[in-house]
Amino acid sequence: MNQLEHQIESLLFIAGKPLSTRKLADMLHAKTSEIKNAADVLLERYKEENKGIHVMRVDDNYQMATSPAQADLVETFIKSEQTGELTKPSLETLTIIAYRGPIAKTELEQIRGVNCSLILRNLLIRGLIEASFDRKFKITVYQVTLKFLEFLGVSTTRDLPEYEKLHNDARLRELLTQDTKAVQTEAMSQNTQDAPETDDDDEEEDDEDDEDDDE
Repeated sequence: MNQLEHQIESLLFIAGKPLSTRKLADMLHAKTSEIKNAADVLLERYKEENKGIHVMRVDDNYQMATSPAQADLVETFIKSEQTGELTKPSLETLTIIAYRGPIAKTELEQIRGVNCSLILRNLLIRGLIEASFDRKFKITVYQVTLKFLEFLGVSTTRDLPEYEKLHNDARLRELLTQDTKAVQTEAMSQNTQDAPETDDDDEEEDDEDDEDDDE
């Protein structure tokens, strides 16, 4: 396995979502054709070695997932994750989302000082939080669900103890304000990376068709 395959494997593992060849190429400073070739080799290697993890491809997007052969085991684990007690880090994260939501992952990690990917996944599985897309900043934000409010016996997050005080905490607001520019920059960068490529040949063909129509 060459260096590029190692790098793609690491990114697919940590991402937990599909990554396009273009995004991978931008992150690894490689050509999309090189990414596609390396990712396809990685896909076939996982398939041949019959691992508990495999690589999936849909169009130009790649993602790591558990093997279908382990579906029953994975389902059992997910059920245990849904019914087990929340850890202290999970409770802290849930509390921040309840009092500061809707909140972006970067803002959440700015407050807690650690990566929150796995905790967010667990809370999403349990149905305690939900994700939505902020069209203004082009980022995903998180907020608590009705299931969470029902569990606490409140009608809205504003009914939570000292909600107004904690929601408008000056220190937190200052901390998040410092991070806002970074969030916007990341969103703009992601939006640029995800913009579709234009095909010069198609444009030239369209121009020729227009000329033919004019004649």
